[in-house]
Amino acid sequence: MPDTPESPGDAGVQTEPEPPAPEAAADEPTVTAATPARKRPKPGERRVQILQTLATMLEQPGADRITTAALAGRLHVSEAALYRHFASKAQMFEGLIEFIESSVFTLVNQISEREAEGSAQTQRIVTVLLQFGEKNPGMTRVMVGDALVFEHERLTSRMNQFFDRVESQLRQTLRHSAESAGSATPTVDAQALASVLTSFSVGRLQRYARSGFKRLPTEHLEMALLRLSI
Repeated sequence: MPDTPESPGDAGVQTEPEPPAPEAAADEPTVTAATPARKRPKPGERRVQILQTLATMLEQPGADRITTAALAGRLHVSEAALYRHFASKAQMFEGLIEFIESSVFTLVNQISEREAEGSAQTQRIVTVLLQFGEKNPGMTRVMVGDALVFEHERLTSRMNQFFDRVESQLRQTLRHSAESAGSATPTVDAQALASVLTSFSVGRLQRYARSGFKRLPTEHLEMALLRLSI
């Protein structure tokens, strides 16, 4: 999920030491300060916190399989507390997938509204997809399926459907581009190139995840898209 900005460090301001508190007289009762009550999260906040923590844990080296016990431990709550917000761990991953879908396709829709030319739309769609993965490493492991290997198969199926939607959107923009270029077979041309671009995008995201997030998916992206003749 999107990172929260780091708060600036406290300035090193020196202050005069406070005088010691006066001692209570022998016949005066002492008052013990009450322990501040633990602030309870607002409705929905804990759910978001669980998903944010899960995504963060997926960014860590060796995070092959995250258990609910480990997740609860990171949040300092019981496993039962997790299940008050999600019926299963699969539902937690579905929450991450919903975030991926919503974030990426909101951007894709904006591109379709703002970019009139098909080639420009295509390049922007591929770019925002890879930029999203680059900025959200934990989500990338979900997108390429690495984090879903030991989870319910419906999660992998849903991520496959996500990339099918991406490819469908690319076919649409590429078809407009091929028609504008006077292609005799715009539909065939669009299908072929959309398939290549989708595979290219998945490959870039997989390399990013499996390199420990060192090989950026947007590396030399402009040149790569140019070579693909978009």
